[in-house]
Amino acid sequence: MARYTRLYEDIVCIDTEQHRPRLAACYLVGSGGHYAFVESGTSRSVPALLEVLAAFDIARSAVDYVMPTHVHLDHAGGAGALMRALPNARLVIHPRGARHMIDPSQLIAGATAVYGEAAMRATYGEIVPVPKERVLVADVAPDRDFELMLGSRRLRFIDSPGHARHHYAIWDEQSRGWFTGDVFGLSYREFDHAGRNYLLPTTSPTQFDPVAWEASLQRILAAHPEHIYLTHYNRIDAVETLAADLRAGLAAYQQIAHACAVAPDRHARLYAGLMDFHLGQLRERGNPIAETRARELLELDIEINAQGLEVWLERERQAAAHP
Repeated sequence: MARYTRLYEDIVCIDTEQHRPRLAACYLVGSGGHYAFVESGTSRSVPALLEVLAAFDIARSAVDYVMPTHVHLDHAGGAGALMRALPNARLVIHPRGARHMIDPSQLIAGATAVYGEAAMRATYGEIVPVPKERVLVADVAPDRDFELMLGSRRLRFIDSPGHARHHYAIWDEQSRGWFTGDVFGLSYREFDHAGRNYLLPTTSPTQFDPVAWEASLQRILAAHPEHIYLTHYNRIDAVETLAADLRAGLAAYQQIAHACAVAPDRHARLYAGLMDFHLGQLRERGNPIAETRARELLELDIEINAQGLEVWLERERQAAAHP
C-alpha cells in the first residue's frame, strides 16, 4: 500500500519505497485538473505512484509532466516505466540529462559500477528508455531559466549544479517553495529532534562541485522560500537555518577529504571521517537516537559520499598538475 502525505490540497509527498520507508520521495503537484510528478523514483516505485493517482481519483491521462530533477536513478530510474502508464505526459529534463533518458545504457553501466549488478537489479529494476518525441528539454543554463504552466500554476526551472551538472531545481511561486532534488542536501525524518531537522550533504559520484553548489544555494535563497521540498525526505521549513547547516557540512566534507587525500587507505579514512563527523554533530545537538541506529541510517549515504569525494580529489589533483 502506497505511503503518502498530503502537504497541501495540491501537493502530495509520496514515498518511493527505496531501501526503507522515508528515504526517498516523489511529489504529485496539481492545478485545475492538470498534474505533474516531480521525480519518478525507480521502476519499482511506479505502482505506488499510480496507486496515489487512483486514491485521489485522478485519471492517468490528466498527468501532463514527469519532472526528474536530475538523472540519478533514485530520481529518474522509473521515468520510462512511469511514462508508459501516463499517455499524455512529457518528460521534462535538464539539457545534460536528456540523452540519458532516451538511451539509459550509460546510466545503467555507471550505477552498476557503483552498486554491483545484483544490487542494481534489486534496487532499481528495469530501466526503460523514454521515446525522444516525449522528451521536453528544460532549457536552463547559468544565465537562463525555463518556465512551464501546470494549469494556472507557474513553475520556474533553474540550472542548479553542485551535486550534479544535469540538475535543475523547480520554483513553485504558489506555495513559495523549491523542489530541490539533492542540491539542498538530505534530511531524514528519523533524525528530527526538538523541532529541528538534521541536514547532510550528498556528494555522490561523479560531479560534486562545491563552488557551483554555493552558487546554486545563493539562487535558491534569493527567492526567500518558505519551504524546501526534498527528495530525501519531505518538506522542510527552517530554510535559512538548514542552509547554514548544509554549508557547514559541505565545508567539513572538503576538510575531511583533504586530510585523507594522500592516505594509502584513503577510502576507509574518508568513510570513517564522514561517519564520525555526523555522529559527533548528532551528539552535540543532544539527539537521543542510538549510535547503532544512526550508523544504519547513514551508512549507505556515507559510502556513496566517500566515493564522490574521492572522484573530486582526483579531479583537483589533475587540475593542479595541469593548470
